[in-house]
Amino acid sequence: MYWHESATTPDLAEERPMAIALNHTIVPARDQEAAARFFAQLFGLTFDAPGDHFAPVRVNNTLTFLFANETEFESHHYAFHVSENEFDDIFQRVKEAGLTYGSTPWSLDDRKLNDWNGGRGVYFKDFDGHLHELMTVPQ
Repeated sequence: MYWHESATTPDLAEERPMAIALNHTIVPARDQEAAARFFAQLFGLTFDAPGDHFAPVRVNNTLTFLFANETEFESHHYAFHVSENEFDDIFQRVKEAGLTYGSTPWSLDDRKLNDWNGGRGVYFKDFDGHLHELMTVPQ
């Protein structure tokens, strides 16, 4: 992510990396604890116990998914850049869970991987209908 100087300072048009990190996001679910456990299991993460209002799963050092009970919600898209080994492990668990998967968001059941940007990628939906994307090369 880059920040561009405004048009009022044309001499300073250099790009500088931004020091912004996503800290947490709320993931709506029909059953927050079951969704958090399932997500953690698929991704090889830990789910200890639900918090006061959410079922948290720490994704990495800076990001936590806060699963929240909701009765109505739209499908969300979550894209993860993972290593080759992480891809293999998560993809194996996706298949073991019996989830359908596909190479694109519009081909979720073709049971193929994509090779975008020279890496591997796959899409699958969880039980709440959220679309998850794994990629070994960032887009």
